Amino acid sequence: MIPLSTTARRMTSSAIREILKVTQQPEVISFAGGLPAPELFPLEEVRAASDRILAARGREALQYSTTEGDPGLREWIGARAGIGADHVQITSGSQQGLDLLARVLLDPGDVVLVEQPTYLGALQAMAPYGARFVEVLTDEDGIVPEALAEQLAHTEARALYTTPSFQNPTGRTLPRERRRALLEVTRRHGVTVIEDGPYNDLRFRGETLPTLFDLALAQADDPEEVHVVHLGSFSKVLAPGLRDAWVQAPRHVIERLVLAKQAADLHSPTLNQMIVLALVEDVLPRQVERLREVYGHRAGVMGRALQEHLPAGARVSDPDGGMFCWVELPGDVDTGALLPAAVARKVAYVPGQPFFAHGDGRRTLRLSFTSATDAQIRSGVAALGEVLAAAVG
Repeated sequence: MIPLSTTARRMTSSAIREILKVTQQPEVISFAGGLPAPELFPLEEVRAASDRILAARGREALQYSTTEGDPGLREWIGARAGIGADHVQITSGSQQGLDLLARVLLDPGDVVLVEQPTYLGALQAMAPYGARFVEVLTDEDGIVPEALAEQLAHTEARALYTTPSFQNPTGRTLPRERRRALLEVTRRHGVTVIEDGPYNDLRFRGETLPTLFDLALAQADDPEEVHVVHLGSFSKVLAPGLRDAWVQAPRHVIERLVLAKQAADLHSPTLNQMIVLALVEDVLPRQVERLREVYGHRAGVMGRALQEHLPAGARVSDPDGGMFCWVELPGDVDTGALLPAAVARKVAYVPGQPFFAHGDGRRTLRLSFTSATDAQIRSGVAALGEVLAAAVG
């Protein structure tokens, strides 16, 4: 048998991907995957942009390109944050960004602080590089800065990973005051903040909040002094199949990300970046508004259905944006063990346990409202409610 590396032996499968394999039957109403609504993809606009690019710049579009990414796309991304293109690295999806950042920022044994619960893809990306995860105290508004400060007084951490807006899996959002406090605490203790922001533009209620990167940049005299790196993505607002995302960071971090990406895949697809750049000025704003309207409506339908059908004592998040609802059940219930019963009733969800770094969360589950119709949401939640009520008793 060919021996595997220590890094390979630390790799784990995605619980969500494994569940999606089980729920591909067309009759199953799946709230499991965090999938954008495919009927809302700007298909005709992408086709037209592709045709224009191939007609005018076809040979360039099909050629190798720079590791850093399309200059025009990097400039556009940077301009939104008030930074130059040299502070932006294009990646093949945010997941690659997480992997590259783990390579560049972490040494084996480094402590990474994570929310409770957190995005399981981040755990997957960092664990193979020897990260040690320590959970921080959270409530319905996200990370509690006072508890974080107390924790850092006794724990030496290299980085903090967080999704402050419409978090995956809970849907919660860190308030403005907590964002400022979190930055102050992490700066004082020398902790790098890895801010994941794939859902930032999907706000359908409430005021828009600045990113942690924006706040840190406003407080710094030089972008090189910022202790936040920010991941963004076009997957949730244009099309995930294009696999276009980015990292914003101080220049010295970007320089190392370039080297890491060269070793990974040389560069992200040239044509795809050109397509995105052709859409960002006109199509993207209209697409975002459409998604906000539809997702806000579907979130409301799911929220009302959950209130009607979940067993007494269940707690449900009420997100202001994003793609997810989070459910906490009363009693001693294992949502992982209940999943087969739900699938038998033709409805699927993601058990909450994989989102906890240390295996808690047996009584929790994540639901996505984005890619189901109103009728599917109502009937799926009704069936799910019966399964959960029978388990709770």
